[in-house]
Parts: sequence; structure tokens; C-alpha cells
Amino acid sequence: METGWALFSLAGLLFFLRWLHVLAGVAWIGMLWFFNFAQGPFMNEVDGPVKTAINQKLAPRTLWYFRWGAMITFITGWLLIAGFAHTNPGYLSSGRGVIILTGALMGTLMWFNVWFVIWPRQKKVIAAANGGPAVDPAQVRRAFLASRTNTLLSIPLLFMMTGAVHLPLVVEGSVGMWHGIVFAILALLEINALTATNGPTTKPIEKVKGVIHMGVLLTVVFYVLLEVVL
Repeated sequence: METGWALFSLAGLLFFLRWLHVLAGVAWIGMLWFFNFAQGPFMNEVDGPVKTAINQKLAPRTLWYFRWGAMITFITGWLLIAGFAHTNPGYLSSGRGVIILTGALMGTLMWFNVWFVIWPRQKKVIAAANGGPAVDPAQVRRAFLASRTNTLLSIPLLFMMTGAVHLPLVVEGSVGMWHGIVFAILALLEINALTATNGPTTKPIEKVKGVIHMGVLLTVVFYVLLEVVL
């Protein structure tokens, strides 16, 4: 009969990482949706002093949970994948492994946007609200489009993360081809986030309804491609 504590085992460690991954992910995606669905529209309806107060007092606090939630989600996610691959040979080519790795690639791009696109520009916005130099509107827009892209990706991301366990996908096609398609789609979305200004490709994600609709559409596209390619 086993007498050791369940948590102090390899399976227990993987469970702990999964719990921490979900905990941090809730903080990250929760803040992301707050910014895009609540705070953003609110900021468009208030005057300058209110915006300044939000950027001075609220933004530093919310962005702390936002960026560190992203970092912990990113680290624990890849540790989990490494652990699953170590304990289950062939995991990465299984239906579950392919789906969760697809979600991980989306999450990695979102993490990159948080730390290297959104946060550096938001630091300048906070500094400006506290008397620092004014921020180039083009930089603010770049952070906005990256945040919108992350919101768009969060919808298929959650589909993949829950589907890894509950979606009975059987892999019969080329895993390499599938990952190539995923990279191509993510690259196009990121190019749009980093280079677009006011072109037609940005319009669907400008509004809250638009980014939700496009997120659901992208989820459908990913699922159909999963079934067709694999």
C-alpha cells in the first residue's frame, strides 16, 4: 500500500503545474478580457482627467497581474508539455498532444505580445500620465492591435486547451503539415498586429463584437482544418 503523499510524485508535480497553469491563465485572460471588453470602451467615453487617473492608479496594478499571469502561464504550460512528453512516449504526435501543442503555440505568441509589444508601450502610457513625455499615438495603436489579436486568439486557445482532454481527435494525417499551417496562420495575424494601421484587415477586430465574432470564426476554421489535415 502506498503511503507517500500524492502531490510529492511525478504525477503530483504535473497536477500542481496544471493547477498553477490554470490559476495564472485565469488571471491573464481575465485581465485581457477586462481591458478589451470593459476598460477600453469605458476609456472612450470619459474625459481626460478620468483617463489620467486610470493610467496613474489602476493601470499599473492591472497590468502587473496581466503580464505576470502571462509569464507563469507560459512557463508552466511548456513545463507541462515537457512532462507529458517525458512520461508518455509518442504524446506529441497523439491527438491530445497535437491539440495542446497547437494551443501552446497560440499562447506563446500571446505571451510574446504581452511582454514585447503591449507592456513596453503601456509603460510609456503610464509614465506620460505621471508627467513623462507624451506617447506617439502610433505606439498606442500598436499595443491596441496586439491586445485585440491576443483577445482574438484567446477564443481558439481555450477551445484547444479544453479539447486536448475532451475532444476525441484521431491523428491519421501529417502532424508536420498541421503545425506548418498553424505557424502560417499565426504569422499572418502577428504581421497584421505589428504592421497594420487603418487598413481593411484591422477593421473586424476594432470593435468588441467584431473581435468576438472573428475569434469564434477562427476557432471554427482551426477545428475544420484539424479534421481535414489530421
